[in-house]
Amino acid sequence: MPRSKRKRCFSSTWERISSIGPSDVTIWFCRRFPILEWAPRYSPRDSLLPDTVAGMMLTVQQITQGLAFAVMSSVHPVFGLYGSFFPPLIYAVFGMGRHICTGTFAITSLISANAVERLVSPNNGNFSNSTSGVLGLSNFEMQRIGVAAAVTFLGGVIQVCMFMLNLGCTTFLLSQPVVSSMTTGAATHVVTSQVKYLLGMKIPYISGPLGMFHIYIYILKNITAATVASVILSIICIALLVSVKELNLRYRQKIRMEIPIDLILIVASSLVCYIINMEHSYDIEVVGHVPQGIPLPKAPPMDVLSDIIAEGFSVALVGYTVSIFLVYNSAKKFKYAIDENQELLANGLSNVIPSFLFCIPNAGAPARSTLLLNNGAKSQVACLISCLLILLVIYFIGPFLYWLPMCALASIIVVALKGMLIQFNDLKKYWNVDKVDWVIWICTYIMTICFAANVGLLFGVLFSMALGMLRFTR
Repeated sequence: MPRSKRKRCFSSTWERISSIGPSDVTIWFCRRFPILEWAPRYSPRDSLLPDTVAGMMLTVQQITQGLAFAVMSSVHPVFGLYGSFFPPLIYAVFGMGRHICTGTFAITSLISANAVERLVSPNNGNFSNSTSGVLGLSNFEMQRIGVAAAVTFLGGVIQVCMFMLNLGCTTFLLSQPVVSSMTTGAATHVVTSQVKYLLGMKIPYISGPLGMFHIYIYILKNITAATVASVILSIICIALLVSVKELNLRYRQKIRMEIPIDLILIVASSLVCYIINMEHSYDIEVVGHVPQGIPLPKAPPMDVLSDIIAEGFSVALVGYTVSIFLVYNSAKKFKYAIDENQELLANGLSNVIPSFLFCIPNAGAPARSTLLLNNGAKSQVACLISCLLILLVIYFIGPFLYWLPMCALASIIVVALKGMLIQFNDLKKYWNVDKVDWVIWICTYIMTICFAANVGLLFGVLFSMALGMLRFTR
C-alpha cells in the first residue's frame, strides 16, 4: 500500500475512534452486558416476590434435572448440580431472555454421553479407579467429567465464534416445524434413556443409527430382569405427578402458588427408601453419594478436542436452536426486543466459562423456562435466587440426596417432558394449514429418532430449504 494511502486510512480510522463518545461506550456495554440495562430498572416492590416464588419452584426442577441429566451424560450426579448453578449466573449477565433458564439440558447431555462413553468406557482397562483427591471421586469419574467438560468447552467456543461471525442472523433458516419435530424427537430419545430406571433394569449403553430401537429390543428380550418394586414405584410417582400437575394447571388462577409436587415426591420417596432400606431389600437403585462443596477450577483436557469435534458442533447448534426459540417465544409474549447474535455470545460464554468448573453441556431448558412463565417470574432474578438455593444444596444438603430412588427421579424427568411430547398435536394444525409443513415435521422427526437431534436438525433445515426452493421455482 502506498504511503499516502496508508496515511489516509490511518487518519480515517483515527477520526472514527476519536468520534466515539461516552454515550457510545455506554450503549456498547449495555448491548453486550444486558444486565446493565435491566438491573437498574428492576423494581423489588413489584417483582421480587414473584421472582422469589418462581426461583424456589425452579430450584426443585434444577436439582432433579441436574442430577438426572448428569447421569444421562454418563458422569457423576454431583456435576449436574454444578451445571445447574454456574451457567444461569453467566446467562443472567449476558443473556436477553427474561424467562429463560439456562442449565443442564437433556439433548446436550445425550450428545455429551456419546463422547464420554466412546473415550472413557467402563470396559477400557486403561483407566484407573483409584481416588483422585477431588471430591473423593475416582480417577475414572474425573476422566469422564473431563471429556464432558471438553465437549462443553468446544461447544461454547464454536458458539462464540458464530457470534464473532455474526451468524445469529441465520436463525431465519429454522422454521417452526423443524424445531418442533426435532425437539419432540429428542424428547423421545430422553424418555427412552429413562426407561431403564423406570423398570429398574441394567441396560448397556447403546448408541448409533437406530440405537433407540435396539434399546427397546433389548428391553423386550430381557423384560424379566425388570425390578418389580421399581416398576410399582415408577407407576405411583408418574400417577401422582400427572394428577397434581393437572390440578395445578386447572386451578392456577385460584391458587397463589402451585403445589410443589416434585419437591414433595423427592422428600417422600427418599424417606420411604431410607426407612424401608429399599436399596438393599428391594434392589432399587438410588442416586448414591453426593459430595459436598465445589472443587477448584481446572481446564478441560485439550488433548481430546480433536476426538469430539462432532459432539462440539452438535452441542453448539442444537443448544442454540432450542435456546433462541425459547427467547423468541418469551420476547413475543412480553413484547421486548432481542438480539440473536447476543444470544450466541450468552450461550457460548455459558458453556465456555463453566467448562472450567466441571460442568456438562448446557442450554435453555423448555420445561424450566415454562415453569418460570407459569409461576409469574419477572426477570432473571428468579434464576439468581434459584442459584443461591442450589449453592446451599451443594454445600449442605447434597448428602441427603443419597436415598433418592432413580426411578422417582426418572418419573419426574419423563413427566417434565410432557410439554415437548404434546407437540405431536402440531401435526393436525400443519395438516390443515400447510401439508408441506406436515411432511417436513414427519420427516424431521423420523430422522431425529433414527439417528440423533443434530442429524434431524440438519436434515430438517436442508429439506425445508429444498422444498421452499421447489415451490418458489414453480
